[in-house]
Amino acid sequence: MKDKIIGLFLLLLAIVIAESCQSNPYKQGEALYTNFCASCHQAGGKSFEKLMPPLAQSDYLTEHKADLACIIRYGLEGEITVNGKKYNAVMGELPSLKEVEITNIINYINNSWGNNNGYTPLKEVQKSLENCDK
Repeated sequence: MKDKIIGLFLLLLAIVIAESCQSNPYKQGEALYTNFCASCHQAGGKSFEKLMPPLAQSDYLTEHKADLACIIRYGLEGEITVNGKKYNAVMGELPSLKEVEITNIINYINNSWGNNNGYTPLKEVQKSLENCDK
């Protein structure tokens, strides 16, 4: 009887873990985004569209995938074009974020709000950060 209860408990635990991963596989990235990025880019990634570039359905994310880690770590200055609109706001740097945290943020924004830019592995982020123009 005890073995059946333990087996049932383990089965339920596995189901709960699997369900939580399927419902939001980028949960850590979402939490980091909320804490570090949402004040400017907003919860839905639409930003203050006249001031800050949107991340939702953003062509910039797709076209500059290799630059995202450097942008998050060191910020961004100068004019950029996102979805056909020009922006010239300063994005502050986030040097305290660890490489894995930057990876989690990238994967969250690349797969939220209509973006479908796939998964970026930690090794790719590490390589990008080694080659940033600071």
